[in-house]
Parts: sequence; C-alpha cells; structure tokens
Amino acid sequence: MKTIVITTACFFLAATTFGQEQSRDSLEGKKIVLDEVLVSAVRVTKESPVTFSNLDKERIAPRNLGQDIPILMNFLPSVVTTSDAGAGIGYTGIRVRGSDATRVNVTINGIPYNDSESHGTFWVNMPDFASSTENLQLQRGVGTSTNGAGAFGASLNLLTDAVSEEAYAQVNTSAGSFNTFRSNVKFSSGILSDHFEVSGRLSRIISDGYIDRASSELESYFLQGAYKDDNTLIKALLFGGHEITYQSWFGIDAATLAADRTFNPAGMYTDENGNTQFYENEVDNYKQDHAQLHWNEVISPEWSTNIALHYTRGRGFFEQFREDDDFATYGFVPFLMNGTEVNTTDLIRRRWLDNDFYGTVFSAQYEKDAWKTILGGGYNIYKGDHFGEVIWARMAGSGDIRDRYYDDNSEKTDLNLFAKAHYQLNSHWRLFADMQYRRVGYEANGADTGIVDDTFSFFNPKAGITYDLNKNHNFYFSYARANREPNRNDYENGNPRPEQLNDYELGWRFVSPKVQLNTNVYYMRYKDQLVLIGELNDVGAPLRANVGDSYRLGLEVDADLSLGSQFRWQPNAALSTNRNVDFVFQRDGVLENLGNTNIAFSPGIILGNRLVYMPQEKLQIAVLTKFVGKQYMGNIDSDVSVLDSYSQTDLNIQFEIPTASFIKSIVLSGLVNNIFDEKYVSNGYFFTFDDDFTNPGTVTTVEGAGFYPQAGINFLVGAAVNF
Repeated sequence: MKTIVITTACFFLAATTFGQEQSRDSLEGKKIVLDEVLVSAVRVTKESPVTFSNLDKERIAPRNLGQDIPILMNFLPSVVTTSDAGAGIGYTGIRVRGSDATRVNVTINGIPYNDSESHGTFWVNMPDFASSTENLQLQRGVGTSTNGAGAFGASLNLLTDAVSEEAYAQVNTSAGSFNTFRSNVKFSSGILSDHFEVSGRLSRIISDGYIDRASSELESYFLQGAYKDDNTLIKALLFGGHEITYQSWFGIDAATLAADRTFNPAGMYTDENGNTQFYENEVDNYKQDHAQLHWNEVISPEWSTNIALHYTRGRGFFEQFREDDDFATYGFVPFLMNGTEVNTTDLIRRRWLDNDFYGTVFSAQYEKDAWKTILGGGYNIYKGDHFGEVIWARMAGSGDIRDRYYDDNSEKTDLNLFAKAHYQLNSHWRLFADMQYRRVGYEANGADTGIVDDTFSFFNPKAGITYDLNKNHNFYFSYARANREPNRNDYENGNPRPEQLNDYELGWRFVSPKVQLNTNVYYMRYKDQLVLIGELNDVGAPLRANVGDSYRLGLEVDADLSLGSQFRWQPNAALSTNRNVDFVFQRDGVLENLGNTNIAFSPGIILGNRLVYMPQEKLQIAVLTKFVGKQYMGNIDSDVSVLDSYSQTDLNIQFEIPTASFIKSIVLSGLVNNIFDEKYVSNGYFFTFDDDFTNPGTVTTVEGAGFYPQAGINFLVGAAVNF
C-alpha cells in the first residue's frame, strides 16, 4: 500500500516555534498525506502572509494528562488561559491578543465548532479531546477565510487523528492533585484489506477542582471509520461527551480572595434554622454529540476536492437553588397564608438548552504552475430551544412541577463562500488574495434569547504579498477585513451593531539548522468593536458593548534555538498597546469623555518560555514559564478593575521505556504546575452601578470586582501503555 501524498508548502512550518519537534534547515516544501487535506482549505503555510503557530500531538503528549485544550495551548504566543475551577479541568477559557473565546473562530476538521448563538467554545463538552487531536493551527489576527463565525482575534483549527497504517492499542491513566483521575483507552485496527481502518477512544475524567465544590465528572468518546486508496479518503466520525460540573462561575471579591481563595458562593442559601448551607446539585449537566462525514478526492494532479456533512446534537441544563425568589418570575400566583400574602419562595430550577446544528462545508483546490487556488464555502443551520423548569418549590401557589416559566426558540443560518489564490510571480515573490462573502440570518423570540430578526451580509476581502529572500528568509505583509454579527447575549443587553476589523500584518521568518525565528508587527483597527465591559450575566457569561473606534498594535516574537545536542530553548514575547479611542462613560450621572482607555482584558505584555533538556533519546525534561502583564477588567482604567500581573512556571517530564514483549512501550509523564506556588488570578470581572438611594438626589457610581483564583503548586502523573 503506497502512501497518498500531495505536494504543497511545508504543512508544519519550521519557522513556527510550535511545530514539529525535529529541526528543519529551510522553508522549502514537503509532502503531506491526504488526512491533512481535510483542513487545507482553512489552514495556511509559509506561502500565505498570515501569522500562525502549529502544535502537533508529539508536542501535546507530555502535558496531556487530563487538562483542557486551552490549557495545553497556554505557552503559545499572545495566548492567555484561565480555568473556572482553578486547575485546568472543567470550564476553561482562552484569549488571543486580548480577544476572548467568542472571537476565536474554531473549526474541527474544517467544521465550525463555536456555538452559533453565543459564539463561545465550550471544551468541557468534549473532555480529553486532545487525545484525539493529530495537530492544531492557531492563526492570530483575522487569518484566512474559514467556516463559521468570523475571526476577530484568532482562528483555531484542529485535525483529528490521522489514519493509522499499523494496528495499535493504548491505555492511558493519570492522577494528581484535587482527587483528579483520568483514564482512556485508544485503538486502531490499522489498514485492513488495503483500504479500511477503524479507530476510537473512550475517556473518563473526574476532579474535585481547586475551588470549593468545583467538581467535574466528564466522559467522552471518539470513533472513526476510514476508507482510503491512492486518490480517495473517506472518513466517518462520531465523537462527543457528557459533562457534569459544579458551578464555579461566580468568582469572589477582593476581601474573600485575601481571606479564603477557594471559597465558592455557588449554591449558598440559609436554611430554616439560619444556618448557611450549599445546595449539593448546583451543577451544569450537558451532553453533546457530533457526526462528521468527509470525502476527499484527488481528481488529477491539478485538482482535489473535499466535501463534508456534519450534525451536532446538544442538550442539557444547569440546576440552581434559588432563595426567596419572586413568584412573578415563574408565573406563580400570589396567595394568602394566615392573612399574609405569599409572593416569594425557595425553589430549584433548571434552565435548559436543546439544540441542533447541521450543514455542509466544501472546497475545491487547483494547483498548477504558478497558480494555487481554493474555492469553498459552507451552509449551516442552527436551531435552539431555551426553556426553564421549576423542579421543586417550597410554595408554588397554582404552579405544577416542571412548568416551563419561559419557552423560547431561535434559528440561525450561515452561508459563506470564499475564493483564495496564490500566484508565484517568480522565485522570490508571491501574491495572495482571499475574498469571502458571508450571509447570516438570526431569529429569536424571547427574553432569554433576545428578541431578534436580523440579517447580515458581509464581504471580507484579504490580500497580501510574500517575499522569499532565499530558502532561509521569508517576509510577508497582508491586509484583511472581517465583519461579525452580535451574539445572543449582545441582543439580550441592548441593540447591538455589527462590528468591523481591519487587520494589518507585517512579518519575517528565518530558519537555519540551529535557529528558527518568527517576528511580526500587527495593527488591528476596529469599528463598533463589541468589547468586554467586565460584567457577567446571570449565567456567568461576559457582557459586551459596542465602542466607537478602538485598536490593537503589537509586536510578537517567537524562536526555537538548538543549544547543542541536548538543550532546546523556545521563547516568545508579545508586546502591545490596546486602546479604546475617545471612550465615553457615565460617572456619577454625568457623561464623560475619558480619552483613550485600555481595552478590557488586554495585557500589554505576554511572555512564554519553554526550555527542554534531553539527556537521552527517551527522556525529556521541560521547564515552561508564562508571564502575563497587568490588565484592566473594564474599559475605564479604574484601579478597582486591575488584574495584577502574574507568572506561572511548570515542570514537565516524560520518559519512555521500550519493551520487547506484547507491550511495545510504557511512557511515564509528570507535570508539576505552578512549581513556585504563586498565588495568582488569571481572570475576573468588573461592574459599576449608579447608587441614588444612599444619598437621595445624588447619583454616585459604585464600582466592584470579582476574581477567579488559580491553583498553587499541584501535580499530575500518568502512564501510557502501548500495545
């Protein structure tokens, strides 16, 4: 059985620090297998004037002991990550260049993953997904045209497990702090009858979390069937997960942070005897299942195509104890008891989301002589039901169990078509153009979804030029425009406008046998940007508001240096200024122009570092460090909103023990997170409100903040047994 290959530019660019482990000595192309064509329509190589980083499974493996994908990406350039539970398991988040997860376009094998309504990515719904990830690419800035929500800070696309030529089985176990346990089983049949392969994974992760009661009980699966021959690859995939996490999205104030870092107010109430209690089932309970069918075809040496069908089914709820809640919220009728009107009650409610997401994505690639062209697009439909149930009430009047106190629905359609072209002018110069048309329709009918009937048509052009000085030096410049529609929370909180971004990228890549270097400058100019205002809604989702003009200007540098035969140094740095232009804010009842203020959650300095020591081929010791500078959690530069700078250092060890028996090898891994036991906070929220009660006739703006502390020193150890 010969390997199917297509010539292209180097898929894992050597100049990208976070590519494959082995060094390369040039920027020249190599051959890639058909598996990687699954994502070729949305990925870039050094041919494209786009800033990006690659991360493959070999690089992920030593740290893949149960933590979420954002945490495994923590040391990439311009990336900041956080964890609600404080230890990287459960709900996690990622920001790139100060842009939160709702602005990072995520695709899995080219299929959109962002939630259609919130634009968020909830990795907790697919726990241990890193164990089925072949590689990922993070494009910073607008990037290239892709499917799903527009990229306003970055694009992240993942390729799942490649077809394995050889049969294998693998058992992974890990354990660590906070009663964390992870186990999974992976297998592949290898190629059967020269054409077929079946592979899969089952995983389970449990953890108490660093924060009180921030427990996680997570299960997931991945199943793949594949057919391949010299010109065809067909893949059918089923994957998904079930998560039950105790809520920990409320954060704590500064006084509690100083006195009790792990305190969690979720589920807190006062019983009939005046004692403080915590409801034992204040949980988020959600299931999500994905089906994908991909057909890749090499039609001729010039033409190749990909078409995919997909369907995602999601359903679940979060459960809450509510103390002395108002009857009116639930449609309960007040009644008299002993001559006194009863209009509040203790109750337990569930707020449900039941949704379907389905559609198709497609592309055709033509490559001959100086031309490389990709035509593609997608059409996707989302249908979501939102409803609330009261499952218990101390006093409900005429209410019945599981009465729906709201019952809303929404529908969203998303059509996009794009054309990309590379033209090789000569041995040094290459031109790039990318045009995308996107039409979005969104309808929703209730208070929980926003009352919406909006349609948007966006044109997103991109253009750039690349100059190859020689096989070692590569320069690029690009311009890209992106437009985005508001999300559900934006509609709930007002009358939002769509936002626009103009992104300019200038970069230089250098590769030699000992040194690989990327450096780039970017300028991102926004109109009507929906910036985080620091506040949260009643389910812990960050709130946003349009600002007029704003910008991000930054410098990013990352390198990969070979220091002899045993040491490897991989540093990166991101320096930026992120400003709202002429920001207007109402303080103490008076509208003020605050001038140019810092954009919320946008630190001016982010540093990463990975130092690897390999005393022998089978042993790797790595020290990883992250520094995140001071940032504001709001947009008015208030001292109350400051999130202090912090640093984190991890120690990661991997040792492989080859065997000559039925067991092929045993790989031992250890990870000590935050080895210096830093007491740091990586996320929070900031709020203001007008107080006109304390001093009647006078309006005073009151400020407050909440914080999400992260765990001190903690560890995970694991073993992988390969058969």
